[in-house]
Parts: sequence; C-alpha cells; structure tokens
Amino acid sequence: MLRIKDVDLYQLFKTRTPIIGVVHLLPLPTSPRWGGSLKAVIDRAEQEATALASGGVDGIIVENFFDAPFPKNQVDPAVVSAMTIVVQRIQNMVTLPVGINVLRNDAKSAMAIASCVRAQFIRVNVLSGVMATDQGLIEGEAHHLLRYRRELGSDVKIFADVLVKHARPLSSPNLTVAVQDAIERGLADAVILSGWATGSPPNQEDLELAAQAAAGTPVFVGSGASWENVATLLQAADGVIVSSSLKRHGRREQTIDPIRVSQFVEAAHRSWNNRSDRKSISSVSLKS
Repeated sequence: MLRIKDVDLYQLFKTRTPIIGVVHLLPLPTSPRWGGSLKAVIDRAEQEATALASGGVDGIIVENFFDAPFPKNQVDPAVVSAMTIVVQRIQNMVTLPVGINVLRNDAKSAMAIASCVRAQFIRVNVLSGVMATDQGLIEGEAHHLLRYRRELGSDVKIFADVLVKHARPLSSPNLTVAVQDAIERGLADAVILSGWATGSPPNQEDLELAAQAAAGTPVFVGSGASWENVATLLQAADGVIVSSSLKRHGRREQTIDPIRVSQFVEAAHRSWNNRSDRKSISSVSLKS
C-alpha cells in the first residue's frame, strides 16, 4: 500500500508498472556541439516522441543528453528556453505524461519548465547527498527544490536518482540509507536506481534492497533495461526508464526505433502478466 506522500503510479501513468521512454535532445544553444538549428532539434524530438508513443510506452522524459560536457548546477537560459519549446511541441504530438531532466543537475530549471508547460514529473540526478562526478562535486539541494515547487504552486512529481550513474558518493555507499534519505529527508516522490553508466543495468540484488528500503515508494530502473532483461528487472522494480536499447541497432546516437519499442513493451507486459498470474495462483493456494 502506497503511503499518502508517495506518487500513485496508476493515477499518473494509467498503469502500475510504467515504461518511460527517453527523448535525447540534439545539442541545444550554447552547448559545444550546437548545430545552429532549433528546427532540427524539434523535428528529431517530435519523431522520437511519436515513435515512443506508437510503440506503446506509458510516459516520456525529455533530456538535454547531447549537451555534454554539462554544467554542474545551472544551464544557460537559452537551454531552458529551447527545452520549453521542444516539450510543448512534443505535448502537441502525444498525449502521454511528460517528464523533464535538465542535465547535469539543474532541478530548479526542470521544475520551472515542467510547471509552466504542465508536465507531470522531473528527474533529479542528485537530490540529496554529495556525489563526485566528471563535473566536480555535486551537492543535493532538496531544500531549495521543494520550497521552489511550493512557491510555484506546482504538483510536479520529483523522481530522484539514488547513487546516480557516472558518479561516486563521497562517503561509503550504503544503498539502504541513500534510498531512505532521498524519500524521508529529500521528499522524493519516486526513486531511480541505475547501473554504473549509461546503458548499464543495476544489480538485481541492489534493486531488491532498494525496493525494501523504499517501503512502498515507487522504484524505477534508470538505465540498462532491454527486452532481454526487463522481465528480471521488473521482479523488483515498479517501472523502467529506457532509451539506448530502443534506438536503432541499440546505439545511443541513433534515433528511436518503433519496432524495438514495441518489442520492449511486449516483453515488459508479458513479464507483468506472468507475475500477476503467479500472485493469483499463490492467493488461491493459500485460501485452499
């Protein structure tokens, strides 16, 4: 049973095991590889969002993925402006819930965009704690973000990474404590567990430990999900955020392949149906 403070996945995504596909935006203005055409960014984003929706995902999250190298905490205003425009265009194309992740850790800008365009959730790489990253030390600023959300009068949900990929905690990593801190002290609405890097899945034992520590707060897989392993991952997780394995040839620089999306969604649904069947059989056996 979910506690009152936790996000109701069914209310948000119309399913209790959501599959969230990621739209990786082409380089945006002021980033080192910016190509000079916002139209090109919008066209590809619309194409990928449509491919994800037609393939059957339950939600979409938009990231400035190709803006690397990223600033630590605050992106340029041009990035915020561009992402706002792109998200609005995506919302005109699909009716799915939309989330926003402003890399590397500009949660305030993500919250501002989401609140203005009425997106449903944001992803925050470091909500609480201190992580050593390729951008330097990133400190969680949950206190600022939660107060800012209240100032905006917003109900945008906060999905927070725990021991995020491409980073290492300064203290000894204790997954149970990190999950509990993100929820109880950072007030995350859901938590995300990833592998060590993009395209790397989390350890199954870690997922089970995180789910136990979350005590009813939804736990998402944040990287490395594929049609081959999604059944195993969903034994412990409540949902998945997926991108690389949905792209043509499984290569992150390619565009989303609707056939691979359908394949992934089918595998995930088959896994969930099998798990539901096992629960029903177990329930009947207990009653007998």
